[in-house]
Amino acid sequence: MPMESFEIGVILPGIAVQRRDGIDLREAARHAEDAGLDGVWHGDHLAVGGPVLDVSIALATAAAATGRVRIGASVFVPAIRPVAWVAKQIATLQYVSRDRLVLGVGSGGGPAQWAAAGVPYGERGGRTDTALELLPRLLAGEKTRLRDEPGEPVVELAPAVAMPPVWVGNASGVAIQRAARLADGWFPSLISPAEVAKGGARLAELAAEHGRPAPVIAIGGAGALGSGPGLPSREEIASGIASAYGRPLEEVTEIPLTGHPEKAAERLAAYRDAGARHAVIGISGGDWRAQVDLLAEVRSLLHRST
Repeated sequence: MPMESFEIGVILPGIAVQRRDGIDLREAARHAEDAGLDGVWHGDHLAVGGPVLDVSIALATAAAATGRVRIGASVFVPAIRPVAWVAKQIATLQYVSRDRLVLGVGSGGGPAQWAAAGVPYGERGGRTDTALELLPRLLAGEKTRLRDEPGEPVVELAPAVAMPPVWVGNASGVAIQRAARLADGWFPSLISPAEVAKGGARLAELAAEHGRPAPVIAIGGAGALGSGPGLPSREEIASGIASAYGRPLEEVTEIPLTGHPEKAAERLAAYRDAGARHAVIGISGGDWRAQVDLLAEVRSLLHRST
């Protein structure tokens, strides 16, 4: 019988990869769309000590270069901005992409990013909840009181747009609760299929308590497919994940997608069987275009009959 639908998107290349591979955001987004992937994604970083692009401008560039794929934020951090600016950026992206935006939302980035934005780090959770609660009204063009802003002004924004799907990032219990109460999806990254299944069960339980359907599950992953000189091994990618996120190496050893497309398809099938319906993959090495082509092959394998 046919396998259930499973979408695969890709993180757009950062500045260093663009320079190395001679590809810009427009070319990268078009290549991913032409290859057959389902989405192109970009992160949201302010002050991380390296060259990064603004998420709204990067995604607007990708939207202008494509016509079909999802345009995804992985993940947008609304709480470091005034909520009216958040709504304006999101509405603009939804407008220029013709309703293709998927809004991954997080509240991370570390204290330095929040200090650079002039927002107390301890306020990140409350401001994130406020943004998610107010965005539907703001994007609909309704008069909305901005309760976290000085003087609590009432604003009415235009043009009105459709509210994009919101996927709450992170695998924490708080993130699962936020997704169950306020979002359309749960978007954990770099976790195992078993953790997806466990989190998904809790997500469905909490959503039912709020009288809501269970949000969709999307997973964030990383990897380098195929074989050949210069490609990082699974162990090397896992070591980088462990170092970057302060996690035990044995906890993340099986996370990276490596090897030939058949092997990667089997791995993603395990996530699908655990309840995930989307994967957003960051390329950890190799020529970016070639890696996208291999990811597209993985997608084709997942969509074939068993």
